[in-house]
Amino acid sequence: MRGEHELILATEEVVELADAYQGHRILTPKFYDDGLHIALASVAEADLLVSWNFRHIVHFDKIRLFNSVNLELGYKPLQIYSPREVTKVEED
Repeated sequence: MRGEHELILATEEVVELADAYQGHRILTPKFYDDGLHIALASVAEADLLVSWNFRHIVHFDKIRLFNSVNLELGYKPLQIYSPREVTKVEED
């Protein structure tokens, strides 16, 4: 819903999931924060994550890898899209 926000904290569970992404070498340590972003959304059971980060997040191969780790560890797959894929352009 528009206007509703929820603060999601980087709990031990979130950090463990982000560490699992590192353990599977999905991202290099330099981009740990991108994995933390995915882990936050996954642990919070977000319906989808929207990002402009095409290199590390909105990337077909990376999405598959993140979701394989999620499934392996008992989390649901996360739908990841670019803003263009989820916005509606209103015509005059």
